[in-house]
Amino acid sequence: MIRPLIVLALTLLLAAPAAANPALEAVIADNLDQIEKPSRRSVEPLVGRIAATGPEGLALLSAWADRSLGVTDDGRLLIVAGDRASDAVTGQPVPGADPKMLRPNSGVRGVIESVLVASEISNPDPVRRAAALASIARDGTAEHLAALRSAAPEADPALALQRDRVASLLTIRFDPDPAVRVAAIDDLAGGVGLDFRAALNPLLVTTRIAAPAEPDANIARELTVGDDDFPREAAIALLTSQGILQPRLTPADQRNALAANIVNGSVGGVPVADLSDPAARDRAYEALEASGAVPPAATDGEADAAIAANRFFETYAEPNAAVTDAARAAQTGAQVRLAAMTGIDLGLDALSLASIYFLAAIGLAVTFGVMRVINMAHGEFIMMGAYTGYAVQTLIADRTLSLVVALPLAFVVTFGAGVLLYRLVIRHLAHRPLETLLATFGVSIALQQLAKNIFGTQARPLTAPAWLEGSIIVNDVISISSIRVAIFVLALLFLGLFLFIMKRTRLGLEVRAVTQNPGMAASMGINPDRIAMMTFGLGSGIAGIAGVAIGLFAQVTSELGQQYIVQSFMTVVVGGVGNIWGTLAGATLIGGLSKVIEALNPANTLAAQTFMILFIIIFIQFRPRGIIPQRGRAAEA
Repeated sequence: MIRPLIVLALTLLLAAPAAANPALEAVIADNLDQIEKPSRRSVEPLVGRIAATGPEGLALLSAWADRSLGVTDDGRLLIVAGDRASDAVTGQPVPGADPKMLRPNSGVRGVIESVLVASEISNPDPVRRAAALASIARDGTAEHLAALRSAAPEADPALALQRDRVASLLTIRFDPDPAVRVAAIDDLAGGVGLDFRAALNPLLVTTRIAAPAEPDANIARELTVGDDDFPREAAIALLTSQGILQPRLTPADQRNALAANIVNGSVGGVPVADLSDPAARDRAYEALEASGAVPPAATDGEADAAIAANRFFETYAEPNAAVTDAARAAQTGAQVRLAAMTGIDLGLDALSLASIYFLAAIGLAVTFGVMRVINMAHGEFIMMGAYTGYAVQTLIADRTLSLVVALPLAFVVTFGAGVLLYRLVIRHLAHRPLETLLATFGVSIALQQLAKNIFGTQARPLTAPAWLEGSIIVNDVISISSIRVAIFVLALLFLGLFLFIMKRTRLGLEVRAVTQNPGMAASMGINPDRIAMMTFGLGSGIAGIAGVAIGLFAQVTSELGQQYIVQSFMTVVVGGVGNIWGTLAGATLIGGLSKVIEALNPANTLAAQTFMILFIIIFIQFRPRGIIPQRGRAAEA
């Protein structure tokens, strides 16, 4: 932000007629030595005076902070931009100047930049006002709080809200009146914003102290020696750090010191024969300490006496109890709400994952429910759909249009592939599940190799449209990517479409008839072979559309389908074979459980998958027919 301000200020000054700024000239004349050799502690008033002189003063400060300010031998300040130098007061060019460049340290530059940011609060450009507020929010000071309070009212409603929040956060930290700080905390209480929690944390920082009596401080709690969080060793370390107790004397150091000072069979007047008693050893060491023979150190007895003579407290760094009480209450409330919102965020992630699993599994549920065929090539139909989306994007540059074209085209391509697979393989292996499983597994390998031959082994990009990029952010905790929201909506649409087909169309009626009793359906004039072919094609087409959706956030490779085939089978089996509502329930259960396990063990995704499979195995032992089992004759088939 400093560099654009330099450019703007210099441009304005150089474009205007040359005119002296008497106020700035006076400040420079009176404080030239401090400008040349500034001090972090004393430079603040000077920087404020320079800023008050107007645009020329702000331009000087900008150059000073950017190390573009130089001084000539006659005490003239010049702003140097490349090979061009201009007078810091009048803005007039100074050709041939060779000034000594000033190099303020980071502390001085911080003071200058703080003042410059404060001056930007009232800038006519709303973009620069917003940037100034963001900078103050990151690293605000008491001076910024004063500048915010004295600035003219903000006309932009959004910036006004932002400025009020920044002012409240700075009030919590810097206002001298405790009542005002408490009011600011109460105004922001109820939120879980990271900036609010960061403002509360310094108020609740505690330090441990030891004192003979209760100190005149804001006490958080009194410590009891021997508790789990305050053992005896911690008390001794605290007493030592405060100088109340000498450094601890270890048994080994005591033994060595006593051994080195044995004189005529005694140490410090204590016979060597008596040194087996710890109290005698302590007396001997204290005698040596008094004589200066050994360095001062605390014995166990002295440590016990010091502990008994003192009390131990945790005190807040914030001296006012009302402020810390308000901060602690607000922080507790924020933690409760944070936990709730974290749960909501986890639930949204689980719902998103469940919708992905549902899209991937719905086609498998259709074919498995009607035909009792375990199609190991189902994952490759997902992969074919993703590659179809990629191929369309290479031909249509518009991402939205390409997506609109890719979804139905992926359905057509994978529908045709499914029908072809049924006609060539599946229909010849009817009622032979093992042979069907092996045959479709071979088809799966062949399709993967074909994809590698056509598209190569490198991952291919399937880019989402701009309106699907980014995330929907509710607050600092709850957010979900736009792509996952779109997939959730797509899953709901497919659920509605599937229910419409099955309940309201002739095809759905025939599919249900074949599913319930193929022989009776055939006697009523329904061709079970045609229905099976259409069902297999429909399931494959849905898998293709799922592939386009999955490819928008996953890498499109020949192994894409293998990443979802296991979850698809688990979804179908857990939910209930041949039941769309069971598939939905299974996807919800597996998606939710996966996210919970990942949240409990985020560093080990392999362990999460292992626990998931173990859960499925145990679940099937108790409910082998799934959450919502199929009823009637179809369940007996």
